[in-house]
Amino acid sequence: MEKTKIRNVIFDIGNVLTYFTWHKHIHSFGFSEEVCIRVINATVKSNEWNEFDRGVLSDEEVENLLVANDPGVEKEIRQMMDDLGGLVEKADYAIPWIQELKQKGYQVYFLSNFSYKAGRECAHALDFFPYMDGGILSCEEKLIKPQPEIYRLLMERYDLIPEECVFLDDTPANIEAAEKEGMHGIVFTTKEEAVIALEKLGVK
Repeated sequence: MEKTKIRNVIFDIGNVLTYFTWHKHIHSFGFSEEVCIRVINATVKSNEWNEFDRGVLSDEEVENLLVANDPGVEKEIRQMMDDLGGLVEKADYAIPWIQELKQKGYQVYFLSNFSYKAGRECAHALDFFPYMDGGILSCEEKLIKPQPEIYRLLMERYDLIPEECVFLDDTPANIEAAEKEGMHGIVFTTKEEAVIALEKLGVK
């Protein structure tokens, strides 16, 4: 039986089409190393950060949940959360890569856990959106990866066939969830390794 041809390339955003630079952002405030670690654990490494991306709670409600994780660094958490512009940095390869795939006839989409606040304040790093065929941000749908519903929604909205899709994400659990929905998956490490993995799937 002939292998199904891949027609759609779907990208995560953080650490795939952009660099998720939360470590650099938090250290930029001049906090001590101990405080930086506490802020990191209370925010980006906490379960509550997922609620930030889910978009159900207000920014203030989420921030209060993060502060509750470690009230001893409340001032630093609120300072870090005041402007998330340094949380994500642009990857220079993003637009050329998307354009190259489009020129070869592939449809290109995004599927990412992303908060409203980060989307607004990191817009400078998201300049590849106009080059893509569409996509889904978790905050707009009140769903987050690896919930199966978010993958199904992408398929339904753009009338995609899972077997004709390949999804690139830096989190293995998100790839496993995509594969359970019938998609091909690549755990992203670098663009160079991703290109090789795509070629093995026939995306050249």
